[in-house]
Amino acid sequence: MLEDIMLEKKIWAVVGANQDQSKYGNMIYRKLKSKGYEVYPVNPMYQEVEGDKCYKDLSALPVVPEVINMVVSPKRGRPIIEEAARLGIKYIWLQPGTYDEELLKQVESLGLQQVQACVLVAAR
Repeated sequence: MLEDIMLEKKIWAVVGANQDQSKYGNMIYRKLKSKGYEVYPVNPMYQEVEGDKCYKDLSALPVVPEVINMVVSPKRGRPIIEEAARLGIKYIWLQPGTYDEELLKQVESLGLQQVQACVLVAAR
């Protein structure tokens, strides 16, 4: 199952990570980190998240992540999907509310693979 394949990958970026512990971007970042993943927060609004350096975009990351977890609106997500394809990132994990028909078509047209699920539930 694609979900399992993605969860086996160890280098993730959380797009939309933030400093508010009550928001999904922060909860997902903390959960992946606590499970031993190498996780990078991506959000141009913050210098750091949970004491870790936060990056303005995927291109600024020190490594190319294997999976990106989207925690932003479809409108904000579209340029991120383009950037992921350019960088050779194949796996996109779409949290509920982060995708629409247009974004799903974009993912497909770029040849990327996606899962639509909550990683907080999936990453046991």
